[in-house]
Amino acid sequence: MALSVFLHALVLVVALAGWSWTNPEDDPQPPSISARLITQAEPEPSPVVDTVDEPDRDQERQKAQEEQRRQQQEAERRQKEKEQAEEARRIQQQKEQERQRQAEAEKKREQERLKAQQAAKEKAEAEAKERARQKAEEERRKQEAARKAAEEKRRAEEERKRQEAERQAREEQERLEAERKRKERERQLRESQLEALAEEAAQEQQAEERRWKEAAAAKARQAQMLSESQKFRALIRDRLMKAWYPPPSATSAMSTTLQINLLPTGELVGVKILSASGNSAFDNTTLSAVRAVGQYPVPEDRQIFEEYFRQFSIEFNPENVQ
Repeated sequence: MALSVFLHALVLVVALAGWSWTNPEDDPQPPSISARLITQAEPEPSPVVDTVDEPDRDQERQKAQEEQRRQQQEAERRQKEKEQAEEARRIQQQKEQERQRQAEAEKKREQERLKAQQAAKEKAEAEAKERARQKAEEERRKQEAARKAAEEKRRAEEERKRQEAERQAREEQERLEAERKRKERERQLRESQLEALAEEAAQEQQAEERRWKEAAAAKARQAQMLSESQKFRALIRDRLMKAWYPPPSATSAMSTTLQINLLPTGELVGVKILSASGNSAFDNTTLSAVRAVGQYPVPEDRQIFEEYFRQFSIEFNPENVQ
């Protein structure tokens, strides 16, 4: 498009220039030259010149020159017109070539567009075919999967029914066997119950005799242990009272209860106040007395020691010192 505008502008400029050249202004007439011959002595005779004919010759010469100029300008004008025509033809040819080129380009673009459209159409058709194929393949896979699932379900149901039948048969057999065993156990139980009743009666009698003997032995043992513990408890109190020195401020109303822990060897493990007297000096003397006893007398019988002397309590009161 830009080239076409440029060529039109160039043609317009050339046309205007040619028009100005075809209308040139009149050239000024050349100045006439007058001359005088100065001769020396004895000049040679000059030719006779007819003064009347000289202006005619100048006018003819001037007309000839003007005609020559006119012809030259005409030739130049024709030449320029020819060049302009050539230029116009060249421009027209360029336009025609450009039009043909554009037409060919447009044709090529149209062919490419049609080709692209055809390719797109073919691609779309191919994609549609591929989608249809994939859809058909997917449908086939689904149908195959459904068929396999149905077959698997059928087999599973048959297997379940078979296992259920086997289970019921097995349970019935087990029930019959259990019933047989139950009846056998009931028979044996009745027999054993009769034997057990007799045995139980005998054992009950023997157990009653043993319980009576054990109770009597336990009672005797308890009495022995109590008597033994009272004897050693009296010995321990006697030693504690000998080691205790109540403060002068002690009164009969004061009382402190201590908890004593011993080893089976009679050694003191620990002592603490269970019930204080309210007088710290009084309480401290009781603690000192417990710690002052080096070896506590304890029974050799371990059962008596564990029950009565592993941990026991004792009360300190000024009246107990008497």
